[in-house]
Amino acid sequence: MFLALLLSSVGIALVLLGLFVFGLRRRLIQRSGGTFDCSLRWNVAGSTDEAEAGLSGPEPSGRGWVYGVARYNGDRVEWFRVFSYAPRPRRVLERSAIEVLSRRTPQGEEELALLSDAIVLRCLHRGTHLELAMSEDALTGFLAWLEAAPPGQRVNVA
Repeated sequence: MFLALLLSSVGIALVLLGLFVFGLRRRLIQRSGGTFDCSLRWNVAGSTDEAEAGLSGPEPSGRGWVYGVARYNGDRVEWFRVFSYAPRPRRVLERSAIEVLSRRTPQGEEELALLSDAIVLRCLHRGTHLELAMSEDALTGFLAWLEAAPPGQRVNVA
């Protein structure tokens, strides 16, 4: 009886400690400011020509989307997974390498996988197709950050 009580107490303490560290990590990421909620889908199939031509294939599925927090850091956007203990960003996007191809609203199963007010940006970063989903306010800030590149840097915003 005592052993069961001790083991359950240790288990509860470990769960609470894990939740505390999880919350502390998010707080540390957001401490420096310039953060916004941003879901990411990396290495999305599909060609740029199809997106530009407006050809629509089957509805996008909700698979592949990962919820995260993005943080502006100079000429980079650092993207952190929300459900992770890693102190470093999972992806780093450089302003000069981001090319916005199109924007759209979530379709089909994506509506269930993303936040309700999300707008999806289809981008190209160093030859990799990716999609970012964020709120309208975050999108306005992101596009303004892209266009505010120092003189001489090329910025492609659709």
